Amino acid sequence: MTDAQTLRIRWQDALLAARGTASGPDPLPYADNLLERWAEPQRRYHTVAHLAQVLDQVDTLAAHATAPDLVRLAVWFHDAVYRPDRSENEERSAALAERALPEAGLPDASTAEVARLVRLTVTHDPAPGDTDGEVLCDADLAILASGPKEYAAYAAQVREEYGFVPDELFRTGRADVLRQLLGLPRLFRTPHGAAEWESRARQNLTTELELLTG
Repeated sequence: MTDAQTLRIRWQDALLAARGTASGPDPLPYADNLLERWAEPQRRYHTVAHLAQVLDQVDTLAAHATAPDLVRLAVWFHDAVYRPDRSENEERSAALAERALPEAGLPDASTAEVARLVRLTVTHDPAPGDTDGEVLCDADLAILASGPKEYAAYAAQVREEYGFVPDELFRTGRADVLRQLLGLPRLFRTPHGAAEWESRARQNLTTELELLTG
């Protein structure tokens, strides 16, 4: 199966599991709509590849989640609306989930939880005990702990998405983001993330900051 076919099945499985006994329409047209969004031309990092990577990391962390299928649905929506020149992407993505998921057969309480999780990616700061939020945020930030080549590719893709920003302004803004991340007591909240990703992510962030400001 192609990657797109695999992702369509992953969406279907998550939605049907989250629906439970509730009925609803064919899940696949919703997957196709979302995949079209994730393939928009302005994206360089926030692409279908990022979607697949975050879903994979949720699978790694799923035992920590209370409702892993709702977390998976939140992954599909968390960057479904993405314009690098706008600041309300997460809110618009959450609003999209609030419109689409009831139509797709998801109960209201589950829809509200997915939208809450999507909005949490504004800060990546889940409250203590919010295990689903911890899984989503850790999965989304796992790229920070990748190997040197993959991290360098990620950083380059982020720069491409902000190609409309002059170099000096980008370096200043990106450095501020990196300092904010490095200033957090913990980047990762799940046991796996804390043990496996924290140290390497901080090394990568520090290296990128030195390259930007050196």
